[in-house]
Amino acid sequence: MSRAAKVVAALGIDEMTERQARAEHKRLADEIAHHDKLYHEKDDPEISDAAYDRLRQRLKGVEGRFPQLVDMFSPTQRVAPTPTTAFAKVRHARPMLSLDNAFSDEELQGFFDRVRRGLERETDLRPDAEIALSCEAKIDGLSISLHYEDGEFTVGATRGDGTTGEDVTANLKTIRDIPHKLKGRGVPKAFDVRGEVYMERKAFEELNARQVAAGEKAYVNPRNTAAGSLRQLDPEITASRPLRFFAYAWGEAEPRSWKTHSEYLKLLKDWGFKVNPLSKLCRTPDQVRAFYRKIGAERPSLPYDIDGVVYKVDRIDWQERLGFVSRAPRWAIAHKFPAEQARTRLKDILIQVGRTGALTPVADLEPVNVGGVVVARASLHNADEIERLDVRVGDMVTIQRAGDVIPQILGFVPEERPKKTRKFQFPTHCPCPLKTKVQSEEGGVVRRCSGGLECPFQQVERLRYFVSRNCFDIEGLGGTHIENFFNDGLLKVPGDIFRLPKKVDEIKKREGWGDLSVRNLIAAIEQRRTISLDRFINAIGIPLIGEATAKLLAQEYGDVDAWLAEMLAAAKERKKKPDEVKKEKAADEVGASYGRLYNIEQIGVTTADAMCAFFSEGHTVDIIKDLRKQLTVEAVTRRVVAADAPLKDKIVVFTGELSSMTRDAAKARAEELGAKVTDSVSKKTSLVVVGENAGSKARKASELGIQTLTEEEWVKLSG
Repeated sequence: MSRAAKVVAALGIDEMTERQARAEHKRLADEIAHHDKLYHEKDDPEISDAAYDRLRQRLKGVEGRFPQLVDMFSPTQRVAPTPTTAFAKVRHARPMLSLDNAFSDEELQGFFDRVRRGLERETDLRPDAEIALSCEAKIDGLSISLHYEDGEFTVGATRGDGTTGEDVTANLKTIRDIPHKLKGRGVPKAFDVRGEVYMERKAFEELNARQVAAGEKAYVNPRNTAAGSLRQLDPEITASRPLRFFAYAWGEAEPRSWKTHSEYLKLLKDWGFKVNPLSKLCRTPDQVRAFYRKIGAERPSLPYDIDGVVYKVDRIDWQERLGFVSRAPRWAIAHKFPAEQARTRLKDILIQVGRTGALTPVADLEPVNVGGVVVARASLHNADEIERLDVRVGDMVTIQRAGDVIPQILGFVPEERPKKTRKFQFPTHCPCPLKTKVQSEEGGVVRRCSGGLECPFQQVERLRYFVSRNCFDIEGLGGTHIENFFNDGLLKVPGDIFRLPKKVDEIKKREGWGDLSVRNLIAAIEQRRTISLDRFINAIGIPLIGEATAKLLAQEYGDVDAWLAEMLAAAKERKKKPDEVKKEKAADEVGASYGRLYNIEQIGVTTADAMCAFFSEGHTVDIIKDLRKQLTVEAVTRRVVAADAPLKDKIVVFTGELSSMTRDAAKARAEELGAKVTDSVSKKTSLVVVGENAGSKARKASELGIQTLTEEEWVKLSG
């Protein structure tokens, strides 16, 4: 994080200017997207639930004060990352949305007040009327949807991005809690049952004992193990895992006979589903709070993990009246438990080197049980965090685990600090064999090895990233294999992966590699010799370029040769004019290629400069050219826009309610006319179409002097 970004991150939201808020919004959105991907796609989160929730709370606060920053890319407008390609996609008949969270009694009271105001506005509810809430323990597992036709289980899918999930039907059929045929009366003809797949603590411990006995790595926690087990490509592996299922909601239901949520839970049991017994119908806020305290007290002794209590307005007609906002219903909320804590001894502070050379300090702890999970490592993030905490080797430290993730260190216990402890001295040289100097970025927060791709630690991490799920996704070539192959000289650069088929005999001689595993590895490699442009760009490992930005670049440049040529040209232009781009200066002054890169939506100076720095290194280009000889990189099918299209190269935003057409139809028509449609107003916006009840976007357009059209004027313009 730059010094300027650190200053903004320390500001209160009310103290921010719009420019500062925009920078903080982008930082938070990028960080949340990163953690979403780790949690939902890799089942391997690196921060606590509490830390993640703080990021989302701050983002919501920024958007609350600056609503013009809300766009389709904001984490507040989506549920989770796009589903991966390992499974077929299933579109949910009704979206699977997330819940808003409450962390304090004040936030919970705010929920009660909003529900009452909403019902008084939408119904004839009396001010003193009772609002019953169905309360249930919040299972910490993987959300899924089961579709039944005439009582027969036909399709099961993960939540995915809330609209489209992954088809895991075969795996779900191995879970004994999921009935294949529903019994009882009143089962809807077409029916989606929603619930949570989880693993009990005892079963998790037994599974880990078997793993260790077999010489395999132990799993981290029940939630991630359950998620990983369900997303196995081989249903037999899933069947061997002790997975359970609780049902608690519905999606599509035709016809629907129940009128309350509590009635629905009873019907689920009649039809053959397992329903969490920790549920209760509460009729007053005091009853709700008492139930929360009771479940919190019972939490340590439960056979499975929970991380809070969910409250839902019981009456279905009232749920429908209250409706939804953004990614969550107005009629439900998750009341989270406070983070769990423990004390343990800090044995050492280790330094890990990432694929971009960033040095990350990691606490090596005496193993301790925190909420049912044995923890031995925790990230200390950076040198500033160590300085702030003043933790030293030998200290007794307090650690916090919110949810089932690697915990954070809160601080040391002063009265238990050993004598003659020393402050940690951050290394001045990389721990890699080259011992290259460590350089500090602006502000000194991130410290990087200056060895670049010559650093073997960075080389290994880049190779690991290259084969990861969202890049080339080469099954059977895990992190340990990458490291061993690298150390033994089989791999040095990404192109070497595609030369492994010529080294079959050498691989077979290695311990643990039989004929079948080698055949599977070679087949997986050969399957990835054709790759989409966005995955190719993402896999290269360019600093600041992730999956979403890679897709934007692929759409802009179309094919790999055009992209590479433009990146090299932009890097050359930037090198000639290193000081040209100031706060208000146009990037086009640097050169046409740099200006084109900078002007891509969501890019900007920082990302453009990172791209240019990356492509200024000769070995980077050599790696890409080496890969080009061995791969087919699929070009993006781009929309052809006529040269005389009336809105060619225009950026259009729609805001408010349109009466003569749907928003999707209006956007489609704008794209037919050559425009690029976005959801946020900025200086790059060409025109804003203003419908009824337009809000902040219309005001923002007026402030920036951007042309606005009424719906009638838009209809006339668009024909």
